[in-house]
Order: sequence, then structure tokens, then C-alpha cells
Amino acid sequence: MNAKVMPQVTPRTVAVVAPYYPPKVGGVENYAAQVARAIADAPDLRPVVITTGATRLRTRVATEDGVLVVRLGTWLRLSNTPLSPLWPLQLRRWLRRTGAEVVNAHAPVPGLPDLAVLLAGRRPTVLTYHAGSMHKGEPGSGLADRLIGLYERRVLPRVFSRAARLVAVSPVSLASGQPHCEEISPGVDLARFTPGGPASARPRSVVYLGRMDRSSAWKGVDVLVRAFAEVAAELPEARLRLVGGGDAVADHVELAKRLGVADRVEATGELTGDRLAEALRGAAVLVLPSRSEAESFGMVLVEAMACGTPVVGSAVGGIPCVVTDGENGLLVPAGDVAALATACRTVLTDGALADRLAARGLEVARKRYSWPVLTDRYVELFRSS
Repeated sequence: MNAKVMPQVTPRTVAVVAPYYPPKVGGVENYAAQVARAIADAPDLRPVVITTGATRLRTRVATEDGVLVVRLGTWLRLSNTPLSPLWPLQLRRWLRRTGAEVVNAHAPVPGLPDLAVLLAGRRPTVLTYHAGSMHKGEPGSGLADRLIGLYERRVLPRVFSRAARLVAVSPVSLASGQPHCEEISPGVDLARFTPGGPASARPRSVVYLGRMDRSSAWKGVDVLVRAFAEVAAELPEARLRLVGGGDAVADHVELAKRLGVADRVEATGELTGDRLAEALRGAAVLVLPSRSEAESFGMVLVEAMACGTPVVGSAVGGIPCVVTDGENGLLVPAGDVAALATACRTVLTDGALADRLAARGLEVARKRYSWPVLTDRYVELFRSS
């Protein structure tokens, strides 16, 4: 008797469209990469990533970590927004060429993700929105804020209405509350971000991890440098490590010089992989001093928690959704130098508190933010779209 031959099922192709993608470092980049890897691991799905590249005209295509990545040329950048007039034609061509059947776009950077939703045709789209309002509210940002306001009032509602499904990364995401939206937070790689020694036994190092661009001044790194100067006045052994790249790094180093603490401030540049995890494991406290609703979550907070590192964050945006003040971290008013200095000094000098915050943070990271649990929800979304 002939054995019954089971029909082969062609995997469904999902196009992950993001303005940036690794090796560029950032929360949205890491989130999109985790989704792409989850698709690659699903036997009935196949990923393709469409993102931007550094070259002006040439499209570069390569397989990276088992995922096909198409990097479209970028003609110019406005602030943090890459742009090209060729993208409408290129997106249509690459969606067709790769056989994409579902589109997962990642925003808020305007441009490529919006086009992906608007040009998807009959393909179902899942739009992941990563931020609250992108208003900067910084000196000199008047024109940028007006353009952002126009985009959020006029363009974004159309994009939201065109998407079949919306995903908000936190309750402060502008997608949150839409009728066809669900919340899937960022997560952490618990195999890489593992606990270090007791927080109370670590050298008194304050660590910031994230981009330091002038266009992202709302990250509040200048507030942290000023707060650290107050901490250093009382704790001569304290050190500040600024981990990340960007055109504002030199500005922060210069500010440290003016405040007389340059010899205690280290700008390491970008760290990735195991070196990044080691930096978090060795920190006495991780600080996220953002001062804008654009900080809708703060993935680095969860990565630090998974390393058993106490965290201090601003009470703004999505940070309070991750950090419960006095329980798994400390919260301070956004932009308040004195309050931030007090919180850092407290964690550095109160060993019992530091260890308690670290233990609770580790518990929260393991229970709520494991990447496989979160990306499994995406896989089901793509299967049902």
C-alpha cells in the first residue's frame, strides 16, 4: 500500500517594515528584529525585512541571521527621519517580488512605515506603534514640533484606519485605545541579560544606555550629567558611564568638563551583545532620564532589571508602566536635576534598598517580559490576518 503523501504548505511571507534595523542600535530596531526572528522560527511563516540603508540610491539585499533584509537607499534625513521619493515604487516592487502576504510596519518615524500601510493593497497590515506624541518641546524645536503636530493630527489617523490590526507597545502609545488595537510590550532576552553580583556590592557606577543625538535631546542625558555632578560632590568614588553613540556625545562630555566631573564620566560608544549585558550587570544603577511622552516604554529598563540592576527613571511616558516607584525602581519628576541626584545617591548608598529593588526588578523581568512569550502573540496575529 502506498504511503499517504501529505501536501506541502508554502510558508506565508510576512514583510517587517521598519525605518531602522540592526546593526543600528535602538529599541524599535531590536523589537523589529525580535519579531523577524520569531517569524523565521515559525514553520508556516517566512520573514522579509524592508528597511532603510546608508546609501543614497542603491538598494542592498542580504541574508542576516537567517532573515532576508532589503535596505532601500535614503536620499535625505530630516532630524531622525529618513526619506526618499523612490520608496513608493520600491515598496510596491519589493512586496510583490518577495511574495509578501502580510505587512508588519513599525512606527513612529514618519515615512517608510506609513507608506507600507498605505501601499499594502489587499495585504492585511499590522502596524506596531512605539511612541506617544513625538513633540520634542525643546528649545529650537518649534518648526519640528509643528510638523510633528501636523503629522499626528492629519496623517496618522489615516494610517491607523488603514491598518487591519494595531499593536501598542504601552498604554501611552498613540495607537492605544483604538478599537482594533492590542498591547504587546517590548521584551528582554533572558539568556543574554542575566543577573550579576549583588547590587550593593558593585562599584558605584551610574549608567545611561541609549542614543545621544541632538535630535533626541528629550532623552534628558544633560539632566543626568548635571545630577551626577551633584552626586559626585558627595561620593568621590562614583562614576558615570554613557553607553551609546550619536552627535550629542561630545556635548555631554563638554558639559561634564564645565561641571568639573570629566574625569569621572566615561563615554563608551555603542555596545552590543554580550558587552552590553556586561555593562548592565556591572552597574550599580541604570538611569533613564527622559522628559517626553515619546519615551513610550524604555526597553533598557527591563534589560537592566534582568541583570539584577536597580533602575531610576523619569515619571513620564511609558516609564511608570514599567517601574513602580519604591517597588522595582525609583521614579523622579522629568527634568528635575535635584530629584534625580537624590534618587541616584539613595540607591548608591542604601545597599538594602538597592538589593530589594534589584530582586523585585528581576522578578518582574522574568514574569512579564520574556521575548518568546511576547513574539508568540505576533506569530498568532500573522497567522490569523
